[in-house]
Amino acid sequence: MKLLVTGGAGFIGSAVVRLAVGRGYEVVNVDALTYAGCLENVAVVSDSPLYAFEHVDIRDRTALDAVFGKHEPDAVMHLAAESHVDRSIDGPGDFIETNITGTYNMLEAARSYWVEKGKPETFRFHHISTDEVFGSLGPEGMFTEETPYDPRSPYSASKAASDHLVRAWHETYGLPVVLTNCSNNYGPYHFPEKLIPVVILNALAGQDIPVYGEGLNVRDWLFVEDHADALLLVLAKGAVGRSYNIGGENEARNIDLVKTICAILDRLRPKDGSYADQIIFVQDRAGHDLRYAIDPSRIRDELGWRPSVTLQEGLERTVAWYLDNEDWWRALQARDGVGQRLGVKA
Repeated sequence: MKLLVTGGAGFIGSAVVRLAVGRGYEVVNVDALTYAGCLENVAVVSDSPLYAFEHVDIRDRTALDAVFGKHEPDAVMHLAAESHVDRSIDGPGDFIETNITGTYNMLEAARSYWVEKGKPETFRFHHISTDEVFGSLGPEGMFTEETPYDPRSPYSASKAASDHLVRAWHETYGLPVVLTNCSNNYGPYHFPEKLIPVVILNALAGQDIPVYGEGLNVRDWLFVEDHADALLLVLAKGAVGRSYNIGGENEARNIDLVKTICAILDRLRPKDGSYADQIIFVQDRAGHDLRYAIDPSRIRDELGWRPSVTLQEGLERTVAWYLDNEDWWRALQARDGVGQRLGVKA
């Protein structure tokens, strides 16, 4: 099977590319290589005869048509997206153009190709989204696939819009789609602007470790390699037109997560005192959702999937990876906005 993976040089996309090639899929990686894209993320498979790269922006419909015509994929895994909430507060336009218009272009390019090929029943368009489209939870409850959409940030609103477009292209045109909404990912190759890398790298640099508000926001953490495994399973066995929530079953308050990372660093890279002494509390982010939690019953019951990595194990592996891959993250720290507090303009 040949997969066309958009955003394959990004964090989650590259995990999908590495796993798919390792399992014998042919993979065409389509990526615009914006600030968060990094071809080093897929260097381990870049010489494989199963791998191809196309430097294409999903906002360019003509280029997308050419990619479909050249490579003739059996399925699409659409992961390309602007994804940093803080950046969406400062500059929502990029999120509208990429996440909404870009998804529209992908759907139309895929539909045109699918029709041209005689509408093969085996073709799939797998749209990868986020649990943030569902809004914020209180202390109790979990997101299910039937939870009403209630996005609170420009990022989550743009992803919600893209989800609606995918469903509409299925209902209106019959395009065979599957959708997934995931909880917060973490793991190797996580771009240095996100929470867990920020904690690790600020700690190592002897800088303040910023925690928004009082650190009481709760997230369900999903190890990125578990997520990639789930995505390939949904692509292969998910029901057409159906959505699946993918969660890590690992809820944690931000402050507890940060303290756990500091404790791991205390053990793996000891210094005088504890890294937790560097924690400071900063002004909260505008529209900061209190809690996300996913009910993964559907993907567990229908497809037999559960996460294999606990939060403690995943954090141990993630911290060790950053300690062992300094050249990778140092090269990214000079990129636009990395290391700066974003999302305070509101």
